[in-house]
Amino acid sequence: MPDFDSFVVLAEMRTGSNFLEANLNALDGLRCHGEAFNPHFIGSPKDAPILGIDREARDADPLALLARLRAAPGLNGFRYFGDHDPRIFAPVMAAPGIAKIVLTRNPLESYVSHRIAAATGQWKLTEARHARAARIRFEPEGFEAHLQRLQDTQIRIMGALQKSGQTAFYVDYEDLQDVEVLNGLAAWLGVAGRLDGLDRSLKKQNPGELSEKVENLGEMQQALARIDRFDLGRSPNFEPRRGAMVPSYVAAAETGLICLPLTSGPQAALRRWLAALDGAPVLDGFTQKTLRDWRRSHPGHRSFAVLRHPLARAHAAFCERILSDGPGRLGEIRETLRRRHDLPIDAEATGPDPDPARHRAAFLSFLGFLKANLGGQTAIRVDAAWASQSALLQGVAGVDSPDAVLREADLARDLPWIAGQLGRAAPDWVPETGPRQDALAVIHDAQLEQAVRAVYARDYERFGFGDWCPPTG
Repeated sequence: MPDFDSFVVLAEMRTGSNFLEANLNALDGLRCHGEAFNPHFIGSPKDAPILGIDREARDADPLALLARLRAAPGLNGFRYFGDHDPRIFAPVMAAPGIAKIVLTRNPLESYVSHRIAAATGQWKLTEARHARAARIRFEPEGFEAHLQRLQDTQIRIMGALQKSGQTAFYVDYEDLQDVEVLNGLAAWLGVAGRLDGLDRSLKKQNPGELSEKVENLGEMQQALARIDRFDLGRSPNFEPRRGAMVPSYVAAAETGLICLPLTSGPQAALRRWLAALDGAPVLDGFTQKTLRDWRRSHPGHRSFAVLRHPLARAHAAFCERILSDGPGRLGEIRETLRRRHDLPIDAEATGPDPDPARHRAAFLSFLGFLKANLGGQTAIRVDAAWASQSALLQGVAGVDSPDAVLREADLARDLPWIAGQLGRAAPDWVPETGPRQDALAVIHDAQLEQAVRAVYARDYERFGFGDWCPPTG
């Protein structure tokens, strides 16, 4: 049995949290202090101090109130909604001694209930004869925003629990009418008290069917039919999180322009362009500290990343990391691909096979491996050389948010623009050319396009890539 010193009810408005609080407060040894961290009041709109701490003191130091709640006699807790003081969320979720009670409700019901309460001004009901009724107009955009906010909140809660190895007690709105469920919650919290019956001082508002509460029922039904609740079109992501790869950053010698390269992109050509910009060797080998120093010494600096078409990028990774005999070659992975994944390449291969048919077959086999690898189905690590550009940019965002995300195919147009932001004339952009690019142009066909789309579905969706076109000039 967990040993708790406090508790939090993680809920949202119109989920029954007032009713849950009333029943928790009916248990001996347990006290719920309302919305203790609501930014607009403390505890309840009456603004009464909680355990000797008033609203002003709480706002100045919310952790002091949290500590007071945890140290108070008995088991003390509070209700926390998604729009309450954000400073308290991480400390609460990181503390195993604070019991987490997650209260949920059908999102459509909570949305309609909230709209009715806003229309009538009635947020609590203690006498049925005072009930105020209203029919509201369902607004698709408002409901979708409500649904997205609820989903984001639940994902955030679940992630915090997973990362700290904790679990929560989940209660649905309808569970609140079951005294045995609430007594089970009391047992989980470790308090001796039990409820003989439910506290009925608060009455359910608007108990009728949804059809009685919405004036445009048909429009609501049509809108709900369009909402993909299960996100059926989403491209699943099984890739590991990546770091920002700061040592690979490349800056011009004097101009405050820095490139955040994405692996298997046009890094060599970008280095040459940045060197030509100032007519001097580039700066590289950054650390987090030297990157901060560079930023401070270059006020008004600009940063950019460059996306490469997924087909060209996968082919570059294949040629540079698997077929190459240079320093970037992944020798052990290459041999494993040959022996365990039947990659049809010669043991001595040092570049694209001169026979286009053989090279195409080998690259198509490599794309099949990539699909399994990025899907978490192989024992081989997801190397940065072929990780999705979505994952790479997410890693970059942990340190830097680039001012611009450019596309390789548009660099002749876009590099002069970003250099112009710093008052510099740009040298000509010289794209990469050579046997690798020529080999891809020869074997390019619809089957390769289809195969690479299956590997990098998220990149195609997120960045709007179309079919690959061989570079010109």
